[in-house]
Amino acid sequence: MSSEGGEVGKKRDIKALLSVVPPAEALKKQGGQGVRERRIKLRYGEAVKQGTLRINPALAKELSITDYAEVSVHGRRVRLKVVLDEGVPPSEVWGSSDLRNYGIADNSIVTLRASS
Repeated sequence: MSSEGGEVGKKRDIKALLSVVPPAEALKKQGGQGVRERRIKLRYGEAVKQGTLRINPALAKELSITDYAEVSVHGRRVRLKVVLDEGVPPSEVWGSSDLRNYGIADNSIVTLRASS
């Protein structure tokens, strides 16, 4: 069975093909900005004021969040003032129950990113 294209049946060296793909660590350094967003659990907190979001300082630093953060879920985006709080676990953020008005329920998985 021969083919006119000559490509069928020709074996390629997979190592040679993969050599053009840089390792993940090199891509991370290349971008220079690090992580831009993260999927994280949002929980309601009684002590959280309306329009604010409590974030662990380590998470804020990782995502380059300073004054404002954007929370999005199912295409809805909410911009909130950030309050750094060591008491918040790095695996979650705390918001007020008024986020229910934006369609964000307690214990939702949301996308968190910096907002200017």
